[in-house]
Formats: sequence, C-alpha cells, structure tokens
Amino acid sequence: MAGSAEASTKVKTKTISYKIRGATGEALLDAMDRKGPRHGLTTRAIAQTGYSVDWAIDTRQRDGGCRIVRADAVLDVTFSYPEVTGPMSPALSRRWQKFMTGVRKHEQMHARIARDMVAAAQRLVRNVSFVRDRSCTRSQEEARRRINATYAKYEARQVEFDRVEHAAGGNVERLVSRLAGGN
Repeated sequence: MAGSAEASTKVKTKTISYKIRGATGEALLDAMDRKGPRHGLTTRAIAQTGYSVDWAIDTRQRDGGCRIVRADAVLDVTFSYPEVTGPMSPALSRRWQKFMTGVRKHEQMHARIARDMVAAAQRLVRNVSFVRDRSCTRSQEEARRRINATYAKYEARQVEFDRVEHAAGGNVERLVSRLAGGN
C-alpha cells in the first residue's frame, strides 16, 4: 500500500498551584514537603508535570489491505507549582523567584520530552500498513504496539532526566540549597 499518513498534534497545557506560606527558605521548603503533589506513595514533589495523550487514528481499507491515513494526537500537559501566599522579605522574594525560574525550566523539559515522545510515535505510526488486513485489526494493533514502545523509551528518558537533575550536587539540590539560604 502506498502513501503515508498525515499527523497533527495539539498540545493543551494547564497550570495549577498549591498554596504555601513561610518567612524563610527553610519554611517554604517544609511547606512544599507537606503540600506538594504526590510523587509515589510517601513522598511529595516540589512541582510536577503530568501528561496524557489521546489518539485519533484513521485507517483506509483498499484491495484487502489497510493503512493508517491519519494519526492525530492531543497531548494534555498539567503543571503543578507552589504559590507563596504570605509576605516575604525582599531577599527571600529574590531567592524564590530564582528558585521558581529553575523549577519551571525543569518542568518545561519534562513537557518537551513528552512532546518529543508524541512526535516520535506519530512518525512510527505513519508507515503502518498491511496488504492482508481487511478489518484493519493488524494495522491498529501494530500502531498501538509502536506507540507503546515509544512511550516506554521516552518514559525512560523522563526517569533519566530526573535521576541526573535530582542527583547529589545536581540542579535540583542547588536550587533547594539556594532557596534555603545557601549561596
């Protein structure tokens, strides 16, 4: 079967916040530890990027075969960040702003990896076709298999990014240390 599928990706983003208070960097960090988004069963994160993907895959049957003619995706990204609601000293406010700039940059990288994941999956799905697939079952199963394999690959990239960022001496540790009052 000839031709390649069309694909489009729509990205929807939403930002939510959780409120914290504190007069020192340590107090703000403690508040984030208590109120931040859940990360696993017992720990909380400073911030978090969640995402989901909805697919619309259209097939075309012809001469007993089937091919993917369109693979559209909607990537929903939700960022969760802390928001300070109480007063801060000018020095703490400056540290907080620098801290949040670094936190947002970190979370934006998670979103970028997710966007790259969807684009890679679309590229792989574009070429799916089977000569003997009247019901398009094989084509749809192969598309799903390729999407899931791509997800696994990119989830490993998400985990590796966090491993490096959260390592001792890594970017997140430096951000936390500066907020707490270190250099």
